[in-house]
Amino acid sequence: CALRFTETARKRIVKAGGECLTFDKLALRSPLGKGTVLLRGPVKAREAERYFGKAPGVPGSHTKQRVRSKGRKFEKARGKRKSRGYKA
Repeated sequence: CALRFTETARKRIVKAGGECLTFDKLALRSPLGKGTVLLRGPVKAREAERYFGKAPGVPGSHTKQRVRSKGRKFEKARGKRKSRGYKA
């Protein structure tokens, strides 16, 4: 059940033996919602969530660094890589 489906999503659902319903069709079929389960996608899947958490560089941290650019000169020197002297 969704507000809308993309064509590829619709094809995959039908191929797997399911059916695509909009909320109004679901309400007509089951007005009280019995026998229905509404699911939701992952809440923390957005790109911004990668930057939250323990500071980057701290042991055990998987937080993404906020870097101005991805070039050779930007945060790739000593202290960031084993091949450049040491890694903190």
